[in-house]
Amino acid sequence: MYRVKQLDTTVNLAGFSRWLAGQGVAHRITEENDHQVLWLENPEHAEPVLAALERFLAEPELRDAVERQQHSSVFVRGRWQPSPRHAPVVLGLIVFAVIMVWVTAMGRNELAAALMVIDPRSFDWSTMAGRVDALANTLASGQVWRLLTPDFLHFSWTHIIFNAVMLWFLGSQIEWFDGRGRLIVLFLGTSIFSNGLQYLVSGPLFGGLSGVVYGILGYCWLSQRKVPRFHFPPALVTFAVVWMVIGFTPFMELLGLGRMANEAHLGGFVSGVALALLLPVRKQ
Repeated sequence: MYRVKQLDTTVNLAGFSRWLAGQGVAHRITEENDHQVLWLENPEHAEPVLAALERFLAEPELRDAVERQQHSSVFVRGRWQPSPRHAPVVLGLIVFAVIMVWVTAMGRNELAAALMVIDPRSFDWSTMAGRVDALANTLASGQVWRLLTPDFLHFSWTHIIFNAVMLWFLGSQIEWFDGRGRLIVLFLGTSIFSNGLQYLVSGPLFGGLSGVVYGILGYCWLSQRKVPRFHFPPALVTFAVVWMVIGFTPFMELLGLGRMANEAHLGGFVSGVALALLLPVRKQ
């Protein structure tokens, strides 16, 4: 153990200690004469822990927020662990996506064409002009749902499981902290933009919730800077961006994994960041 801070015994560190434990930071608080001492197992944690402690002691509203979190039904030992009743909209999206995996036979039957931006059998979409014309005709016929339904077209169980896990982890937080209306706006905005960009670049043969997931991640990352409330490791954003960049290289195809919907990922992330800039956040 490494000694990192000494404070007067009149300072109540119980809430801060529970919060540290919830973050997985191994520590101990001991008493020495008229003082209490904070010890850390990992010295690399010293700088961020001291910064957090300074804020904890200086901001009464932060102490109240930590106390509420520790007694909230969506947090277990300081970690975000909601139940289905806390995020029914996100759960509904995931359940519907799983059902469509079964109904479309993972995109292998004719029903899959009804979920694509356009019906690829009815138009010549080999050129940009052809794709624009096909989209205009499709929307003019009233098939507006096609701007959203590619989200529910998945081609493997790995594909749907990964997207479902990420959507539940991040989407449930948006639904809880920012409200169901905000989540729906994010879903519609990131879905339309990511699907539209992917379609215009490569055509209708794509699907999945990845664009929405990238959009939600972009929103959480930037909006978190306005009002800290979401719980996710910063490395998640780094990994997602690196994975997106790799997708634009031939590396995935060389591994035999096929081409990813890279434009959908990019479009989702950019639109999520844009919505984080435009939409106000309730300070709570």
